[in-house]
Amino acid sequence: MSTTNAPQPVKLSLPLEYQQNLFQELRAEDELVVLARGLGLLRLVTNLLHSYDAAGNNLIVIVGADERENGWIGEALAEHAAISAAPKARGLTVVNTDFQSVGAREKMYAGGGIFGITSRILVVDLLTGLLDPESITGLIVLHADRVIATSLEAFILRVYRQKNKIGFLKAFADNPDPFTTGFSPLSTMMRNLFLKKASLWPRFHVTVAQSLEGKKKAEVIELEVPMTDSMKDVQQAIMECVEVSIHELKKGNPGLEMDDWNLDSALLKNFDVMVRRQLDPNWHRVSWKTRQIVNDLTVLRGLLASVLTYDAVSFLQHLDTIHAAHSPPPGSTRQNQSPWLFLDAAQTIFDTARRRVYSANAKTISQSGDSNIESLRPVLEELPKWALLAEVLEEIDRDLYFEPPARDDSNGTILVMCSNTDTCRQLRDYLQTMHVKPKVPKPKNVDAEEAEDAHKPSAAFMMRRRLRGYLNWKRQFAQVSATLFAENQKAINGAADSRPGHGGTRGGRAPSNKRRRVRGGGNMGISGGRTETGVIAQYFEKPGEVADLMAEVQITEEEAQQKDDVAADPLEDMEDYFQLYEMQDLVVVHAYDGDQDEHVLEEVKPRYIIMYEPDASFIRRVEVYRSSHNDRNVRVYFMYYGGSVEEQRYLYSVRREKDAFTKLIKERASMSLVITVDPHGIEDPQEAFLRTVNTRIAGGGRLAATAQPPRVVVDVREFRSSLPSLLHGRSIIIVPCMLTVGDYILSPNICVERKSINDLISSFKDGRLFTQAETMFQHYKSPMLLIEFDQNKSFTLEPFADLSGSLSSVAPTNVSSDLQSKLVLLTLAFPKLRIIWSSSPYQTAEIFESLKAQEDEPDPIAAVQAGLEKDMKAEDQAFNLEPQEMLAKVPGITPKNIKNVVLETENIKEVANMSQAELEPLVGKVSGKAIHEFFSRNIMEEGDE
Repeated sequence: MSTTNAPQPVKLSLPLEYQQNLFQELRAEDELVVLARGLGLLRLVTNLLHSYDAAGNNLIVIVGADERENGWIGEALAEHAAISAAPKARGLTVVNTDFQSVGAREKMYAGGGIFGITSRILVVDLLTGLLDPESITGLIVLHADRVIATSLEAFILRVYRQKNKIGFLKAFADNPDPFTTGFSPLSTMMRNLFLKKASLWPRFHVTVAQSLEGKKKAEVIELEVPMTDSMKDVQQAIMECVEVSIHELKKGNPGLEMDDWNLDSALLKNFDVMVRRQLDPNWHRVSWKTRQIVNDLTVLRGLLASVLTYDAVSFLQHLDTIHAAHSPPPGSTRQNQSPWLFLDAAQTIFDTARRRVYSANAKTISQSGDSNIESLRPVLEELPKWALLAEVLEEIDRDLYFEPPARDDSNGTILVMCSNTDTCRQLRDYLQTMHVKPKVPKPKNVDAEEAEDAHKPSAAFMMRRRLRGYLNWKRQFAQVSATLFAENQKAINGAADSRPGHGGTRGGRAPSNKRRRVRGGGNMGISGGRTETGVIAQYFEKPGEVADLMAEVQITEEEAQQKDDVAADPLEDMEDYFQLYEMQDLVVVHAYDGDQDEHVLEEVKPRYIIMYEPDASFIRRVEVYRSSHNDRNVRVYFMYYGGSVEEQRYLYSVRREKDAFTKLIKERASMSLVITVDPHGIEDPQEAFLRTVNTRIAGGGRLAATAQPPRVVVDVREFRSSLPSLLHGRSIIIVPCMLTVGDYILSPNICVERKSINDLISSFKDGRLFTQAETMFQHYKSPMLLIEFDQNKSFTLEPFADLSGSLSSVAPTNVSSDLQSKLVLLTLAFPKLRIIWSSSPYQTAEIFESLKAQEDEPDPIAAVQAGLEKDMKAEDQAFNLEPQEMLAKVPGITPKNIKNVVLETENIKEVANMSQAELEPLVGKVSGKAIHEFFSRNIMEEGDE
């Protein structure tokens, strides 16, 4: 067993006091580190890894890292090795699905180094002995908050600690929330991690605060942006819909724990997930209305964010798609529709969103000459942050011109940070076109102030372009909707026409003078409103109105001169698109991207940072960046909408993290010593003795004595599930193999094919399950089908009706009954097939243990060979059965000659293309002629006859 090589003193890039203290802690002992997000977790990990890498002769394994984190760690280790000139440092080796060769992995492990291995590969390599746990110097566990009892990472740690008692183990997390839910969550998590000490580092930690609030603080300018009146109206209306939806949920489900079901919690990112998790165990019992409201909450919460980030045109288009998705089929009643659509607040959302884009001008006769309809004029309300962003950039330019900053190590770049790539694209479009002014005819009543503002930055160019795109999209959208409406009407044979309360034009097609979908009766123009059933009408304007609106935003000379975005680069006329810029001339727009933002700050070295949207962790990254570099000055502009959901979410997330750390500190203070002894470390002597005298006298057999623990052969693809881990936790030896037949081999006779519900549905669809059952019966006496449910979901087939994407009241019955009928057909086809129904992986582990009690142990070699080709007899070779069945139907193919054809040809296509002369040696003259004629027949000519 290799001993831990102590980290050698090497040059580290940890300039701050709290980073150095934490590093010294980690060098001294094993512990769980929970660090506030944004304080540089990966930097700490890479420095720790480098200290071991520089020492050489170590085998370190990183568990739980994703692909991007492996890339970060690999780059950082290479940089460290170059700076410190450590001759023994070898950097990071990533082992993932690209590595196919078992021998190559074994050779790499033997050479040592630092490895980032995916959990599925690592657990198989540990169990098969390809990577000897005793040879591992230590494990580094990232995202320790995800290591629950059933996770693959917990399985890996158990196998590691079972064989290796002296190797180090250090776990890291930057999300404190999962450590605060449940009973004694911190001690439970530490038992899963086999650790005894927790080290907590919130932002309010004394050392952290002193490190970040010293002399080198960043200059922060807070900018509260007022929302427009229409944005306030839409936000208030959405909040009202959310509140009513939560109230309806509480009223319909009184037996649940609903203290957190309130408007404040609804602002959290995972609120709808939290509600769904509580309802999942009883999902088959909740009403259709409850299911609909849970889905509506996700939509409404998305709208709360969209109204602040989408431009007015995109938001209206988004509403159109939501409305279409939530529209009931023709002939349905109020009970089948989303409840929030009946609220007055919903009407406000749709009306206000439309008025932000265009409005009716009653005094103007339309250009189409139709005086009976109102004309439309574009409003194109701009987001308030756009103008402020332009002002900030102008202020920065003035400062750089009149007061050039002292020379420092910054690049002078302006970095704009926002929430996602869509917002990045929007800001890029705005910044590129804010000084392009289309010359459009102004209304006569324009006042002097508007004329003075003409030289200011404006989004007119961008918004006009988006409105043109929206109107073209709307025209196509209306035509598709009308077509779908007509098809639905035909499908129900006009039944909806006779329904009470559905008057007006409900025919098979929309009226010829309207480019819109008719819903609920009545011909509705832009005035819109509600139908007789109370549902909001969709606005498909009249052709004349659309023509007027299009005329208002037609392409001007200035707009025509603008270059389009480069969609595909042919590398021609490169000088038109590419040129080198100085860093101080750049405005970099970037989306928040977790730990990768530290890379952005280090590479761009910005002097000015504009936080277009608030993000608590990025503020800390800026604090760490500024405190880490004496020679770089940073000014931060922090923008947020005052009184908005955006502000409330930011404040709530900061408060929630602080509360989580406070709970963790309290639990750690009162926590008893965490027992981390592995159950396999010291086996109970009584258990070993009982297994030795285990009697298998069934059928008069002899007394069988064995000291070996029970074992199960498991297909390597099954390590995606938690069942192998739970079986291992019951002192059952897991033997990973690449199986052709079955997923779990419990004994020489018992073979189990495991199916989750989703997998069961797909297996029935493609017919795979029937083939699997057939092959199991060819090789085993007692094949079994295990249908395993999720432990946190209802133990019934009904909820999986929602997978079809339909929320109609008819769908659940159809899907569940269809699944049950297919199961009946399966049992009729294979009467001896046993079906095991299991409510959770825990119950499955119990069932497997009891099934094995009176059985011999399986032979892994025999299990692997089952289903593979054998050299003994041609008859015993396992070919694909479906092509054989098809071939057997061809005239001239008999049970006697089919084997010759199968052995001598690759597939049916080859048989079909063979000449009669080629077929005769295989099947004889008469059969060869029949087969050739069958495949040579011209079906089209026969059809014409």
